[in-house]
Amino acid sequence: MTTDRSPSDTPHASESWSRRRVLRISGGAAAGAALGLGITAPTAAAAVPTSQRFDLSEPSYDLFRHVTLRDGRVQQSFCFDNVNRRLFVAQLRSGSPDDSGDLCITELDFSGNQLGYMYLSGFGHGVSIAAQPVGTATYLWTEVDVNSNARGTRLARFRWSSGTTLSNTSSALTKHSPVAGALETTCAIDPVHNRMAVRYETGSGKRYAIFNVSDVAAGVYTNRLADVAQPGGLGVFQGYTLYGSFVYQIEGTAYGPDNPSPGNAYVSSVNVNTGAMVQRSFTRAGSTLTYREPEGMAVYRTAAGQTRLFLGFASGEAGDRRSNLFYKNVLV
Repeated sequence: MTTDRSPSDTPHASESWSRRRVLRISGGAAAGAALGLGITAPTAAAAVPTSQRFDLSEPSYDLFRHVTLRDGRVQQSFCFDNVNRRLFVAQLRSGSPDDSGDLCITELDFSGNQLGYMYLSGFGHGVSIAAQPVGTATYLWTEVDVNSNARGTRLARFRWSSGTTLSNTSSALTKHSPVAGALETTCAIDPVHNRMAVRYETGSGKRYAIFNVSDVAAGVYTNRLADVAQPGGLGVFQGYTLYGSFVYQIEGTAYGPDNPSPGNAYVSSVNVNTGAMVQRSFTRAGSTLTYREPEGMAVYRTAAGQTRLFLGFASGEAGDRRSNLFYKNVLV
C-alpha cells in the first residue's frame, strides 16, 4: 500500500471543530446540547483504555479510485485482514431485491484488482463487515438473518472461501447474538486492539457495545466493555468502525440536485467510555467523484506501522458503481 501525499480533502474552517475546542468537550449529553448537535449520550464505565484518536480535520489521501467490484451495485462497507493483508468490500447482490439480504463480497488487492468473491443469501444490508485473521485464513463477520427492514438480526462468522455461495442456514456459519433481543446487529473490528464494536437496535435507538473479539468468537457475551448510545442529530448514517476508545462514523448522501458538490459528508468520533461526541468534521475526500455516496469505514495498520482510518465512497453510474477508498493518518 503506497501513500499519496496529495490531500483529497480540505475541511471548511466553519464546519470543522478546532482541536482546542474539541479538548474542552468531556460531558456527554451536556456537551452535545451546548453545541446544538442534538446529541444524547448516556455514560458507561471506563472499561476501554484511553487511546489516541484520529484528527478528523486533517487531510485525506487516496488508496484507489474508480475500482470495479464483482457486482455493479453500490458498495456498502469494507474491511481489512490486517495480518494477511487482505481487503474485502460488501455490496448488495445484482439481480436480487433490495430487501432480500443477498450480498456480494469482493476481495481486492490494495491496487484495486479483483482477487475473489463470495455470495451471501439472506444476510442483511452489509452496513458493516469485519475480518478476523486466523493463521493464514480470514474469517469474515457479517450481519445475518435478514428482517423485514432488510437488516440482519444476528452476527455470522465464516471462513473466506472465494467462489462460494452461502445461505443464512449454511452449516459453514457460526451465529452470534452478543446483545440478546437485538432487532438489528452489525459489527466492526479494531485490528490493532482486537476489540469489536457491535451496533445494535432494541427498539429504543441505535447503540454501540464494545467487546473483545476473542470473547464474541467464543460465544462469551457477558464481558461488555462499554455500551453507549449512537449520537443523534446527524445526517444519513453510512458506516462506522472502532479504534481504541473511539467509534468513528461517516454520514451523508450521494450528489444530486439537493446535494451538489462538495456534498454533505461528515466524519465523527465518539468516546465509547462516555458516549460524548469528540469531533465532527466535513470531508471533501473524493469531492470530484461522479455520484459520490459515503459508504463504509475501516481501520488498517500498514506493515511499516502507520495506522490509518479509511473512508469509503461509491461512484459511477447506476449499474456500474465503483469503489473509492481514502484514509486519514494523523493521531493525537
